[in-house]
Amino acid sequence: MNINDKILILGSTGMVGSSIVRRLKSDGCINLLTPNRATLNLTNQNEVETYFKKNKPKYVFLCSGRVGGIYANSTFPVEFLYENMMMELNVIKSAYDNGVEKLLFTGSSCIFPKVCDQPIKEEALLSSALEPTNEGYAIAKIAGIKLCQAYNKEYGSNFISVLPCSLFGVGDNFDLNNSHLMPALMRKMHNAKMNNSKTVEIWGSGKPMREFLYIDDAVDAIMFLMETYNSNELINIGAGVDRTISDIAEIIKNVVGFKGEFVYNPEKPDGVFRKVIDISKLENLGWSPKVKFEDGLKRMYDYFLEDAIWIM
Repeated sequence: MNINDKILILGSTGMVGSSIVRRLKSDGCINLLTPNRATLNLTNQNEVETYFKKNKPKYVFLCSGRVGGIYANSTFPVEFLYENMMMELNVIKSAYDNGVEKLLFTGSSCIFPKVCDQPIKEEALLSSALEPTNEGYAIAKIAGIKLCQAYNKEYGSNFISVLPCSLFGVGDNFDLNNSHLMPALMRKMHNAKMNNSKTVEIWGSGKPMREFLYIDDAVDAIMFLMETYNSNELINIGAGVDRTISDIAEIIKNVVGFKGEFVYNPEKPDGVFRKVIDISKLENLGWSPKVKFEDGLKRMYDYFLEDAIWIM
């Protein structure tokens, strides 16, 4: 990519997409396309086809999608399956039909089976049953990956698929009804601190282990792969380190300054017990994460205090 190339970022208002936009602007790129939901409905095939024919992007970052935690996935399985699949099918087809030189599709590590060897290698995909609490989202993302691979195999396109682990940081969603673990915990503890509450509820036992990568590291890896990676095989993006939810909660507690105690609710689902991905393929290409976990949390909380809390 060069600074004059027409680059389309889909999902530009989300955490990943907005971070990619910031990165491209900082790199001097001046021809960025950043439609939002109000200007382009990605679930509408005619709208997507018309947009691509009119704008003819050279590169595409496909980061859009309906996302959420266990509660949202469990409550709205139809929306997670249908909306994500429609977006992916429409965009990938239109990208090929309109001569896009390269497309990067962002999947998620949550599409891996519920039970598989740890750390999780890329080859584990579809090796056994999925985690039921996010099955709709996972099936949709797998379909997107398989469609990219099919276009590469049948038509010689250059559509790559990346699988980030759980991400956090600036631009995260702190809505307690559909946020992921990290922003939900941070907001709960902030609210408890401000209300002088003595306890914060945490779903599940606190024993499951999770891997998190700061958003700037994730985007750095995405840009690295967009420039250098041209394989039909999917590739993991992660930190390569996991922690128990209890440990994560304690670190967030220190960052936020919450002085109370945690109350674990075993009646709520734990989800997959352990999930850490193998990033050896990415490391062998010459990339590794740089931002320390605690430093990323501090940046995230600063963003929450300065920006996110006022728009929720």
